[in-house]
Amino acid sequence: MKRISVGFTGTQVGMNINQRIIVDAFLRRLKPTEVHHGDCIGADTDFHNICKALNTNIIIHPPIIETKRGFNYSEFIHHPKDYLVRNHDIVDASDWLFATPKENEEVLRSGTWATIRYAKKHLQKQRVIIIKPEKDKNNSFWEIF
Repeated sequence: MKRISVGFTGTQVGMNINQRIIVDAFLRRLKPTEVHHGDCIGADTDFHNICKALNTNIIIHPPIIETKRGFNYSEFIHHPKDYLVRNHDIVDASDWLFATPKENEEVLRSGTWATIRYAKKHLQKQRVIIIKPEKDKNNSFWEIF
């Protein structure tokens, strides 16, 4: 079986129902052998629970700020790191990045969007999937880069 690794980044306010349904559908179709997330409250925990239900191997990259951690369980948990470093680690360990920002449009002062920008530069084309909170001007909930 070929290794397929999916990284994840998302907002601390969590995914909305549409984002959860779309992430679940993409994961079922792609069937990754492992997933990587940052163990924050909100969307990381939502993603963790989806992956757990799909019986996917989960690798956690926690932040150093414990008050923002989801403290999800996995057999493999990296040592905590600064947000920027661990977000780059997640992308670098992944073939794909799924992102669930809280905004439809890119913003500068956002860890989720910074991770998306990094992934666009470092992953192969068509491997960054942004699942938006609302339909965009093209009547779509997602974009693939």
